[in-house]
Amino acid sequence: MSSKARVLIVEDEIKIAQLLSDFLQADGYATDMLHDGAQVIEHVKSEAPDFILLDVMLPNKDGLSLCKEIRQFSEVPILMLTARVDEIDRLMGLGFGADDYVCKPFSAREVVARVHAILKRVKQVPKVQDESVLDYKNVSLDENKFLCLVSGQKVELTPVEFNLLRTLMSRPGQVFSRAVLMDNSYKDARIVSNRTIDSHMKNLRGKINAHQENDIIHTIYGVGYKLE
Repeated sequence: MSSKARVLIVEDEIKIAQLLSDFLQADGYATDMLHDGAQVIEHVKSEAPDFILLDVMLPNKDGLSLCKEIRQFSEVPILMLTARVDEIDRLMGLGFGADDYVCKPFSAREVVARVHAILKRVKQVPKVQDESVLDYKNVSLDENKFLCLVSGQKVELTPVEFNLLRTLMSRPGQVFSRAVLMDNSYKDARIVSNRTIDSHMKNLRGKINAHQENDIIHTIYGVGYKLE
């Protein structure tokens, strides 16, 4: 690697954390380790790591709660480490914001490969056109102010909902596939399922339609979505 990306390893099993650290450092990454969930948020805010390996089961604060909290202020890529198969659907489908997961026991080499692949993909995410204010019918979107107005009423959107709407409003009438919507809505290029995009879109439509009668977001079955 030409420059060292810093990876935060949050794992309460010290031997596993050290093993991951050794393999990551051998591949050119810088690493930090934490073993207590209560220390994570402050560290992420102050140190701004480039990537987080986050165990689900942690003392004092679990990984799922931490992932969701981190997503309130950061889009840093997060790879979850889990020994619980029943957590996988929750991780990937219910909005915790993880980019990917690996199940224990895992190969340290596989984890390093996942980190490298996700960071590489982050750099390749295509961007939509750069207008700070977009208007379409009764909807106005101001990126600089993170403000959405529908029929003159302020509508509270999550970052993902805001980016979904921004992509659609950048080219009204054009059909966007779920893959393109994913790339333009998650700036860190996390991996999510189609059902996750559909869930976010359902919530977005509900918020917009609460302030106007006509549904401007249309589903093109088997393809994606468009604004019309």
